[in-house]
Amino acid sequence: MRFDRAYCQYPLCNPSRTSLLSGLRPETTRIFGNQEPPRTHLGRRPFLPEQFRAHGYFTARVGKIAHGLFEGEVAWDVAPEAGAPHPRPRRRAAAGDGGEDAPAGAGGAPIEWEARDVADDALPDGRTARRIVELIEAHRDRPFFIAAGFHKPHLPFVAPRRYFALYPPDRNPLPEEPSDDRADIPPLALTTTRGDERLTPDLRREAIAAYYACVSFTDAQVGLLLDALDRLRLWDRTVVVLFGDHGFHLGEHGGLWRKMTLFEESARVPLIVAAPGIAPGASSRLVELVDLYPTLAELCGVPTPPALEGTSFVPLLHEPDRPWKRAAYTMVRRGANRFGRSVRTERFRYTEWSDGSAELYDHRDDPREYRNLAHEPRYRGARAYLRFLLHAGWESARPKDPTEPLFLRIRPAIPP
Repeated sequence: MRFDRAYCQYPLCNPSRTSLLSGLRPETTRIFGNQEPPRTHLGRRPFLPEQFRAHGYFTARVGKIAHGLFEGEVAWDVAPEAGAPHPRPRRRAAAGDGGEDAPAGAGGAPIEWEARDVADDALPDGRTARRIVELIEAHRDRPFFIAAGFHKPHLPFVAPRRYFALYPPDRNPLPEEPSDDRADIPPLALTTTRGDERLTPDLRREAIAAYYACVSFTDAQVGLLLDALDRLRLWDRTVVVLFGDHGFHLGEHGGLWRKMTLFEESARVPLIVAAPGIAPGASSRLVELVDLYPTLAELCGVPTPPALEGTSFVPLLHEPDRPWKRAAYTMVRRGANRFGRSVRTERFRYTEWSDGSAELYDHRDDPREYRNLAHEPRYRGARAYLRFLLHAGWESARPKDPTEPLFLRIRPAIPP
């Protein structure tokens, strides 16, 4: 089952992974950066694989599951030390502009890429896939929770040359964006106030092609794991989930790269779930990464710890078009005590920033979020409804329990 509207809770590695592993939202974990240990405010609360381990599962991970600095904060039966990092690529288009929490500054790794004349297993993700296959083979006769943490398409964009050959840069059209796209975007919504002017159109095409090459490289490694499940005849008793921890900008909105925004490109994530008895399909209902903990626990009959803040979406696996939650929530920090909080319905995205600015995008007519409608009079009703959802919080947006009494709803002038 492919979920076309899946969203992270925070568009940065450590906060996102802490949220999905704990089943709690960033407001509860209070992890907003890549330098804060996940358990700073959580104590010994069991993370997702630890809950499975406590109930009889063999657990193992290879590659990045928790954020790299803090892999040791999650207990596994098997968790190898990280391998050697990639050498620095020879091709650099632009360096990061500042810290990850800076109000302006893309931060993070430089935009670099390189096609390597090597086999897949010469690179870390290739080795991860092959080690995961070994672990599945060795533990196929008992319950297992095995996690493959593929690094790509994270920067730097490094992959074997044969994947780069799939994407000639000169065949890679750039989207046509309005010249005044940034005019109605609040400054806090941007990670750079000037755009990355060092990326000429040709360099941008090269960088995007390199990103696509890394996606295809990772896809091939996932294929090795699926082949192993075929060969070992494990599909009738194995749940498989493929997801990313956040989205990624490729130069949209006048030069945004990496993540750390509340635009769709940064907040939306891939999510595919395969499970015994589930027919292939797609769902356009809203789901969130914080939902993974209760969903996997329900599919596998593992009890959950109290006070999880996600919702099991197992009902959507059986009925992908059924009514579901009204909104998904994503937040981000911009320096000390400055935050942006965003609510996504099936039609709209609404975002508020701590300086009082706001954004409203109608995805029915504007899927790339070029036109901020927050101050358009005819969207006043929609904004009021979305503001209500944002401030009422995630509990107000949960799927309605048919056993609960009816409750009053604010009716927007434009349906959400």
